[in-house]
Order: sequence, then structure tokens, then C-alpha cells
Amino acid sequence: MAEKSQGSRKSTTNGTDMLVYGVTPYKPKRKEEYMSDAQLAHFRTILENWKQELMQEVDRTIHHLRHEAGNLPDANDRASLEADFGLELKARDRERKLVRKIDMALERIAQGTYGFCEKTGEEIGLGRLEARPIATMSVEAQERYETTERHYGSR
Repeated sequence: MAEKSQGSRKSTTNGTDMLVYGVTPYKPKRKEEYMSDAQLAHFRTILENWKQELMQEVDRTIHHLRHEAGNLPDANDRASLEADFGLELKARDRERKLVRKIDMALERIAQGTYGFCEKTGEEIGLGRLEARPIATMSVEAQERYETTERHYGSR
């Protein structure tokens, strides 16, 4: 089962036990089936913690926008604050899209398709999922997709 700990992303002194959203990397048991119940629970915990962290950022942004917007009488300060708000809102929009991808990954866990490439049906791999829990393609399929996009997208 996923081991919880404090912190978002940090490592131990030797750098080997990277914490991802409060969860240490999964260490599969010998001959453990790919996407076992324990592995699925591990990634579900990572995804839920990640989503919770993003939602807290949204709450902080809303609080910040409500409480800082009217506190600056100087026009230059207001303009600077509005520019900062614009950047913050762009970041929150990216995070909103990320929350959607997290929700889709949680749905794939529920459907039993999480961890398998949507293009080839192959295993994505635990290492890739630890690095990018919302991954939907194997490294090879992702590379083919990106190559195709570059080739046809440049026309």
C-alpha cells in the first residue's frame, strides 16, 4: 500500500527515496502482477494528493484575488498587481487542465485501464507512472506521437 509522508516533492539525503505528493515510490514485490491492487492504490493516492494540492492552490488564489485587489491606491502598483493576477490566473488555468487529466487517470484506475498505453495496450511502466502519473502512453508510443505531430504539425 502507498506509504504517506509529509511534503510534495523532496528527496532523502541520498536522493533515492523521492517523495511524490507525500508518497514514496512503489517497490514491486518479486513476481508481482503489473497494476496489482497495491500498485493501483499507490497511484490513486498520488493522484488524489496531487489533486488536493492543486485545489488548495486554487483556494489560495481566490483568497489572494479577493483580498489584494482593492488595497492599492497607486495606479502603478495596481497595474503591477493586475499583471501578477494575470500570470496567476494563467497558472491556475493550466492547473485546471491538469486536474481534469488527474480525474481522467482516476477514472482509468476505476475502469481497470490505468497503466496501459491507450495506443498500443502495452504496459506504460511503473517508472514512467511514478514520474508522470497521468501518462496515457508508453514512452515509445509518446515518442511516435510527438514525431508525427512535429512532422505534420509543421506544414
